[in-house]
Amino acid sequence: MSRYILRRLLLMIPTLIGIMLLNFVIVQAAPGGPIDQMLARFEGADAMASTRLDAGGEVMVRDESRGARGIDPRFIEQLEAQFGFDQPAHLRFLGMMRDYATFDFGNSFFRDRPVVELMIERLPVSISLGLWTTLLVYLISIPLGIRKALHHGSRFDVWTSGLVIVGYAIPGFLFAILLIVLFAGGSYWDLFPLRGLTSPDFHELSTWGKVKDYLWHITLPVVAMTIGSFATLTMLTKNSFLDEIHKQYVLTARAKGASDGGVLYGHVFRNAMLIIIAGLPGALIAIFFTGSLLIEVIFSLEGLGLLGFEAVMQRDYPVIFGTLYLYTLIGLLLKLVSDLTYVWVDPRIDFETRES
Repeated sequence: MSRYILRRLLLMIPTLIGIMLLNFVIVQAAPGGPIDQMLARFEGADAMASTRLDAGGEVMVRDESRGARGIDPRFIEQLEAQFGFDQPAHLRFLGMMRDYATFDFGNSFFRDRPVVELMIERLPVSISLGLWTTLLVYLISIPLGIRKALHHGSRFDVWTSGLVIVGYAIPGFLFAILLIVLFAGGSYWDLFPLRGLTSPDFHELSTWGKVKDYLWHITLPVVAMTIGSFATLTMLTKNSFLDEIHKQYVLTARAKGASDGGVLYGHVFRNAMLIIIAGLPGALIAIFFTGSLLIEVIFSLEGLGLLGFEAVMQRDYPVIFGTLYLYTLIGLLLKLVSDLTYVWVDPRIDFETRES
């Protein structure tokens, strides 16, 4: 197994480089880079400065567009040197990957702070949303899926399937807006706060007060993320257990006098959970990062998803590639953890023997 783990870790290097290279080419080809963003800011500042009041108090705007005034080429060269665009693209990519190997993501172009500090600052919000959502999703989906499999075709199975499908069909951001309208003072009840993860006086509260304040703020975002996430896992759990229940070894165990509980948790559970474990890394990545983006925007939560979105809009390349590097690395490591969990759940699986 150690050889298999080492081989997988080594394969992560070209995979990570390939993903970063593909995104580097796409981002570089996109119009409106950091220099264009900076020039637009200067142009806006100059436009505001050219507006003044005449003697009679009337607003007068001097027609001095950037084209009329012109931009000093030396200033453009200084910006290119500042952002590192005075070097060829391949040298910039190689330098970026060399720095990223030591987790040196550089400084943000527009925030004037190290990217690592920005990510660490936003990480608790994304972790909070991800952990609570994952916990609720698995606590609801696995028992519900098992019960649906045991009562397949019953009235309970039909009604819960309808509710699961409806929940899956409603986008998380749309459900978040509905929760705000209903419970955050939109039009009906003002029961939960509209924005933020804590109250302004959070540090002045007692320990129990901090816990209640935190749970009070995080309730609506977590509920909005959970609704769209548990449907797939519920149906996956049901189908997996339903498939195992009808296999020959289950009939044999029952014929030997084993109880239903002993068959379910002694034989079926271990085999049926394999496919659920396989989907855990993708689910974690989706919940922690991708799925929380719109929720963070709607509830004004300063998390990694919102940080990456703002970086894309501002063409803040260090933040874009820094967050992408972190997401990709975590995803590859979680995939390896998933394979190792396969072996832990079912020792009969041997990836090393299969690869050889």
